[in-house]
Amino acid sequence: MEEYFFQCPYCWETISMLIDVSQHKQTYIEDCEVCCNPIQVEITTENSEIIGFEAQNIEQ
Repeated sequence: MEEYFFQCPYCWETISMLIDVSQHKQTYIEDCEVCCNPIQVEITTENSEIIGFEAQNIEQ
C-alpha cells in the first residue's frame, strides 16, 4: 500500500488515500474526506509504482 496525495475536484483541498500498488489497473469511487463528494479515481501502476492517477468529479 502507498499513500497518495491529490486535490479534490470539488473543494480543491489536498487529500490522501492508500493505494494497493499490486493491482495494475483500478477504477473506483471514493468520497472526499473533507467535503464528502464522490470522486471517480482511476489508477495505473507498474512495478509497484503509481504511473497514472486521475481523480474526476462524477457529475461532469
